Amino acid sequence: MWRVIVNAETRTRRFSERTLRQVQLDCKRAMIRGRFCPDRSEVAELRCAADEPEKDEGFGSQLWYFEGWGVDLYDQRHTVFGVVEYSLQYGLHELVEDAVFESDDQRERFREMYDQEKHKATWRHPSHRWLALGVVLTAVFSLTYLAIVTLT
Repeated sequence: MWRVIVNAETRTRRFSERTLRQVQLDCKRAMIRGRFCPDRSEVAELRCAADEPEKDEGFGSQLWYFEGWGVDLYDQRHTVFGVVEYSLQYGLHELVEDAVFESDDQRERFREMYDQEKHKATWRHPSHRWLALGVVLTAVFSLTYLAIVTLT
């Protein structure tokens, strides 16, 4: 049987049994994708590492970590550090990404990419406005040049 660990970020959040079963199944799926035997491999611990609830402005997200043991094709047992990422859409967990790693450091690099993706650039950034202005000006100059060359 597996344990669910609750960290400081998600301490006040309770997860339904249905959600935990889904996460467990997706962890097994990640093990299969990592080329580990689903019958002999085991997920020992689960924990929600990040939980962003749905809002009126957009979808939410959850990032789950799991640890366990994976048994490969050569019957060797490996310690596995895994991650499962969900998008919360209209109350449903939509699987975005799952992966298994050989070390906790590799998983933390995935977490850094996950956090960077949450802070995606928007058009509000001044450099993006300059880029848009440059594209528009280039298009205007090109069309003007083509009109002059065509009419003369």
